[in-house]
Amino acid sequence: MFRYAKEEDADQILSILFQIFDEMELDVFKEVGDEKMAQVIKEGFFEPGYRYGLDNILVNEIDNKVVAIMVGYPEELEDGIDEPLIKIMHKYGIKEKNLFGDKEAWPGEWYLDSFAVAPDYQGKGIGTQTMEHLIEVIRDRGEKILSLNVDVDNAPAKHVYEKTGFKKVGQLYIGSHLYDHMQYDLTK
Repeated sequence: MFRYAKEEDADQILSILFQIFDEMELDVFKEVGDEKMAQVIKEGFFEPGYRYGLDNILVNEIDNKVVAIMVGYPEELEDGIDEPLIKIMHKYGIKEKNLFGDKEAWPGEWYLDSFAVAPDYQGKGIGTQTMEHLIEVIRDRGEKILSLNVDVDNAPAKHVYEKTGFKKVGQLYIGSHLYDHMQYDLTK
């Protein structure tokens, strides 16, 4: 079942989301530690307007288990999307000014910030099925372009995106990693 995230999903979402954080090798996670950052991120789930707030998270649930997460928002919200988290980080003594300093979305896009499938469900078509459903949800909202970034070395993820119709339109760095910027034209 494809639905918006609920409070009781927080621990499952967090474990799936940490797959992405681990791949990104963010400095703050190395400096502060995963346990403290998990507390910070989880607290952020309950902040409206935050990048990883529950209002920006959709899940795919099978047998009462969250098996995939999708986090996204319109590009025009990107500049202020992490402000709620910065306040939480400062509360925990983390002095970073931002978690993600690089611009990730292009003007006019609905940006899929994070997409991940739980390890036990990978390689079973869940990613493709979830992406196809997300495309329909975002199209139904009236959005014109759905975008995402995929690490140039993440062939399995890139396969899912290409299989569902995304096209590479450029590249950018997020942190120290090079990403392909991909778009899906929702008007077709």
